Amino acid sequence: MRILSEAHFPELPNYYRGKVRENYDLPDGRRIIISTDRLSAFDRILTCIPYKGQVLTQTARYWFEATKDICPNHVLDYPDPNVVIGKRLDILPVEIVVRGYLAGTTGTSILTLYKKGEREMYGMRLPDGMRDNQKLPTPVITPTSKEFDGGHDEPLTPTEIVEHGLLTKEQWEALSRYALALFARGQELAAKQGLILVDTKYEFGTDENGNIILADEIHTPDSSRYWLADSYQASFEAGTRPASFDKDFVRAWVAERCDPYKDEIPEIPVELIEQTSDVYIKAYETITAQRFVPDDSDATPLERIRKNLSPYFS
Repeated sequence: MRILSEAHFPELPNYYRGKVRENYDLPDGRRIIISTDRLSAFDRILTCIPYKGQVLTQTARYWFEATKDICPNHVLDYPDPNVVIGKRLDILPVEIVVRGYLAGTTGTSILTLYKKGEREMYGMRLPDGMRDNQKLPTPVITPTSKEFDGGHDEPLTPTEIVEHGLLTKEQWEALSRYALALFARGQELAAKQGLILVDTKYEFGTDENGNIILADEIHTPDSSRYWLADSYQASFEAGTRPASFDKDFVRAWVAERCDPYKDEIPEIPVELIEQTSDVYIKAYETITAQRFVPDDSDATPLERIRKNLSPYFS
């Protein structure tokens, strides 16, 4: 299997390794971002999924190009299927999540909070009597910050964001406009492919002039929840989860066999890894209506990327 497990190049400066991406900051203000095939869960790397990095980079590319009229983004070039050259930004300390449905499983999701009996959250009030996965009257922004509680996500209201000095009033208003417009475009294009864009997260930063720029990724299978539209109504009426791109085979397999936060991870079957790769590829093809063409040039993905990034070597 052709896997990109790491992408460390000593010829590039200012190396930073994230859970999934390798980053290099160039002296001229550009950033090289390489999406590897690493699969992160339970605060650790579980395995690598063939072509995952290429799928994420190319899916984000599709959406960056489809939304550049709405909001400026950080993209400058794509020298390789796994690589984006972006403008280096000062990332704003508020994570923007837009939700169109009462869904989610994390501690900060509106469904989790709603099931706990909360009705006022994120500066809004939800009515009583709503059901799991019900469509909201209008999409909402549920911002969180990692600035509080020792680095854990913390639900915030717009008032708190401004009062804590995380964003100025003008920045918050701009982010809100951008996020809701991006989500509306995402839902519109997803619907044409028989998909429902349920929720997604955005990351924004500012450039040297203070302009707000969309960063990271957009509407990928890792940053967004998609449902298959033709499964929604029957599933909602039955009280079950609508069909989706279920990529969590590996996560579920590991969780059934150990405490993934403490124990050594057992060897993951090859067929499970291949199944997950197929799901990522299917997600790309369904979302973009384009055929996925794996770039198998050169002996390995690492060698291919090294060759394509050689003009950036110091």
